[in-house]
Amino acid sequence: MKLSFYGADRCVTGSCHCLEVAGKKILIDCGLQQGRDEIDNGALPFQPGMIDYVLVTHAHIDHSGRLPLLIRQGFRGRILATRLTAQLMEIMLLDSAHIQESDAMWLNRKGQRAGKREVEPLYTVADAMQVKEYLYTCEYGEEVALCDGVKAVFTDAGHLLGSASITLTLTEGDVTKTIVFSGDIGNMRQPIIRDPVLLHRADYVVMESTYGDREHNEVPSYTEGLAAVIDETLGKGGNVVIPSFAVGRTQELLYFIREIKEKGMVHSVPNFPVYIDSPLAREATEVFSGDLRGYLDEEAIALVQSGVNMFTFPGLMMTSTSEESKALNMDMTPKVIISASGMCDAGRIRHHLKHNLWRSECTICFVGYQAQGSLGARLLDGVDKVRLFGEEIAVHARIVKFEGMSSHADLSNLVEWIGAFAPRPEHVFVVHGDADVAPVFAQNLKDRGYPVHAPEYTEVYDLAENRMISAGYTPERKKTVPADKGSAAYQRLENVGLLLQEVIRHNKGGTNKDLGKFADQIRALIEKWDR
Repeated sequence: MKLSFYGADRCVTGSCHCLEVAGKKILIDCGLQQGRDEIDNGALPFQPGMIDYVLVTHAHIDHSGRLPLLIRQGFRGRILATRLTAQLMEIMLLDSAHIQESDAMWLNRKGQRAGKREVEPLYTVADAMQVKEYLYTCEYGEEVALCDGVKAVFTDAGHLLGSASITLTLTEGDVTKTIVFSGDIGNMRQPIIRDPVLLHRADYVVMESTYGDREHNEVPSYTEGLAAVIDETLGKGGNVVIPSFAVGRTQELLYFIREIKEKGMVHSVPNFPVYIDSPLAREATEVFSGDLRGYLDEEAIALVQSGVNMFTFPGLMMTSTSEESKALNMDMTPKVIISASGMCDAGRIRHHLKHNLWRSECTICFVGYQAQGSLGARLLDGVDKVRLFGEEIAVHARIVKFEGMSSHADLSNLVEWIGAFAPRPEHVFVVHGDADVAPVFAQNLKDRGYPVHAPEYTEVYDLAENRMISAGYTPERKKTVPADKGSAAYQRLENVGLLLQEVIRHNKGGTNKDLGKFADQIRALIEKWDR
């Protein structure tokens, strides 16, 4: 009865854990690594053909994004998720596959000019379409017998429509243990979806820690704050550009803006237009407008029963083609543009930033988590210029962030969630938190009397005997392949590069502000010379 840690261990993305019990191997999530967390998404640390089941906590790509790769490399088992997770996951994986193919095409066009070997996408649209052949669904509270000795129950985690914490009852020989995988624990009082359901009994708990070192700032009213930003910006003739995750966050924004318009809270341009510039967001909104029985909070249920469409209002327009997207930046009418990706590292949002960042009358409004190293995080850190599509863009727009608008629980709510278990678990594993967050949260719980630690990548733990079998390690991120030796000048450059790596290591433990500034300086050099 073993638990192995294969992703989101002292980092936030790439969630993947593996249970070995009763002769079966069960993955909990198989997520894509993103941003600085990425090691090598294509190198799975296990044999896909040996996996019997995959349980998916929710549809976000950092929890589901490597399922097509898993199948491509030989997985032939069964995938289990809630009904809404299955619907959202289908469109998100197709979108991810399209990005993989597009990125590979771009790299190959660039590589051909340099004589480089052609690269293949991580997986294709055809691979993503195969996922549904292995997928079956359940509802919250339904006990599913996966196989002899393993039962699973999905419980609402309050993070995204369909998101779940998963309780597994494991029996091997005369030993029975219960383990809970928290998935992503939702923030309290979010619109549309319910608050996380508290669980009470488990021998082991694997829990997330995204905001395990801080609290969300109190926001008296999202609608009032957002309305004020829109009113002021549009009154100056600017655009409000909102980088937003296409699934979940975009629908929340539509919910708030519908209320803002109904109450007439924007006076400068009362009938302001709102554009959803994301094909994925458009498709996700259709899922959010479908059969949501068993998934909505009471306020949302009341709205639906009264005949109100939660995500539609006058002035809302959905763009489809890239031509329609480009046209938004040629039209000088003040508007709200909601576009993906939420961290600004890909997608149409980068075009909107290029055309709006330099305009002092515009506002860039962040409404979600920004991973360290992402363009969104750099803008929030206060950089005065960025490079987009080979062009240096000055940052004159107002940059704002709604701190409390998060789909993740903050420190207090994480402590409340784990505190509901009585008696306390035999051990708690803290995952899904940055390298400078997960250990801090683990220490916080240890100070409260919990047996706990933050596992490292590839650690293996014996659940029957409650002991570590083998320690993991913290891999270096974003490894690069050394180039062939060239001229003396080039070798000198390589030596300086090695020295830079040493300097980076020596700065481990510095303040986020200093490290962010250092990273921006290095990135500026990269953008200058990567041509």
